[in-house]
Amino acid sequence: MTEDNYSGVNRRSVLEAAGAFGAILGLSGITSATPGREPGPKKDELIVGVDADVSDIEAAVDPKLPSNATIVHTNETLGYASVEIADEASIQAKENVQRNLMDVNEVQYTEDNVTYHALEAEPLGSGTDDETTDARGSASPLYTPNDPSFGSQYAPQQVNCEEAWEETLGDPNVTIAIVDQGIQYDHPDLAENMDDSVSNNGKDFVDGDGDPYPADASENHGTHVGGIAGGGTDNGTGHAGISNCSLLSARALGSGGGGSLSDIADAVQWSADQGADIINMSLGGGDATNLMRQACEYAQSQGSLLVAAAGNDSGSPVSYPAAYDTVLAVSSLDEGETLSDFSNVGPEIELAAPGGNVLSSIPFDDYDTFSGTSMASPVVAGVAGLTLSAWPSLSNDELRTHLHETAVDIGLDATEQGNGRVDAANAVTTEPGTTPDPDPDPEPGDCGDEVNTASKDGQLSGGWWGNPSDTYTYTLKTANPCSATVTLEGPASADFDLYLTLDGRTPTRQDYDKRSASNDSSESIDVDLSGDEEFGILVRRYSGSGSYTVGVEELGK
Repeated sequence: MTEDNYSGVNRRSVLEAAGAFGAILGLSGITSATPGREPGPKKDELIVGVDADVSDIEAAVDPKLPSNATIVHTNETLGYASVEIADEASIQAKENVQRNLMDVNEVQYTEDNVTYHALEAEPLGSGTDDETTDARGSASPLYTPNDPSFGSQYAPQQVNCEEAWEETLGDPNVTIAIVDQGIQYDHPDLAENMDDSVSNNGKDFVDGDGDPYPADASENHGTHVGGIAGGGTDNGTGHAGISNCSLLSARALGSGGGGSLSDIADAVQWSADQGADIINMSLGGGDATNLMRQACEYAQSQGSLLVAAAGNDSGSPVSYPAAYDTVLAVSSLDEGETLSDFSNVGPEIELAAPGGNVLSSIPFDDYDTFSGTSMASPVVAGVAGLTLSAWPSLSNDELRTHLHETAVDIGLDATEQGNGRVDAANAVTTEPGTTPDPDPDPEPGDCGDEVNTASKDGQLSGGWWGNPSDTYTYTLKTANPCSATVTLEGPASADFDLYLTLDGRTPTRQDYDKRSASNDSSESIDVDLSGDEEFGILVRRYSGSGSYTVGVEELGK
């Protein structure tokens, strides 16, 4: 995915140009839904997109509708109408309506008002009552917030928030919109960070009452996602969010976790019109749609950075809207920086972030640990907020590029980690346009003054009689180890993969520290060494058979 398609709009220039007239006239272009329109998924509706120069959508669409079809909603900015088809209408009748509409010159497309869902895996239970996890290692952190549950968290530590917080906790002038279920905006860990420039700290697109507050305690996804991106940090309460940027709640998913395409598209457009710097979408499902693509393109053109969850189908293609070019797609990592088993992967992935067993806020005034790419996405959104707080002149595409360039390669395939694991410290402390210093305090001596190599030949084959994998161990040989490269060369017609552990344990497909898994049998893993490592190596057959050579080149100072 290239950056050439992005317009590079700075949202502040958009707001300055709009000025007071935008506030007076309103920028949403959204017509209220017909009274009685059912909240949540709308399976009996069609989306009808019209040309950009159509000034009266109803006048263009309504004459072609039969008696069992009614316009129930329009959006002038995105240029579409929602048309409700009577429940008793057959599939053929619905197709006839679509066919008639496509005969209208002004109509660009018709599509179902499909349902998107929150991308949360099964909740894993509270992380606050059991064993405390300290993911920071033995070194003293640079900044330790006073939130009582911080010691039970690992996500902020994994992305190096403590070093970033030395520079900024997040600027409240930077706004992160959460398009999701409603946020409990009076939660003690969220209230201070809610955007108070908007009535009720957001807008409700689900049932039209104007208040995005959760309907009940089961509607917990939006509050959890919001708490990850912008829960109060260093406020002496609960957990620490990634940033103290402002949160804007755009409630587009109902209590069951589902929401209609039209509600979500409207919420994205509205968030952009409110000046949201970052729009988080921890939702997805189904194929690409014209309307969602158009909503994301609109928000991007207004200067918003869109961030979305990749999906929880365990390796299936990246979900939409994350798969759109205008959206930054995020995969999920577990605490050990391995890919979460539920995370979707694909070439659209741009960054990886912690998403397994993440502690955050839930209704009402409570906390819990959830898992899903839904949790990884707001980590990236929060880091984006910290980054924009430190470098406020960045445009949305410059911010996106900077997050790419400051990410940390954790040894996963590019389809799993994209540019790497997002890193708050690098993003905040590295001047945009430069690269982070990989070793600010290098040890004396040159890495490579001493070299040791080793290799081993083997053979893998398929079938019940075959040998699908081999394992090896390697002990460091140089006096002062600094780096190593583990390589695998196998037959061009086969697909062999390479897995590595750093403590001598036997790697498996599920348990490893680093891996290289391309579509052929030529693999390579680079490792920085401290001197305490022992390699466990797994060569595994994915397809094909034949001979291979596994090698280690160890460098010392």
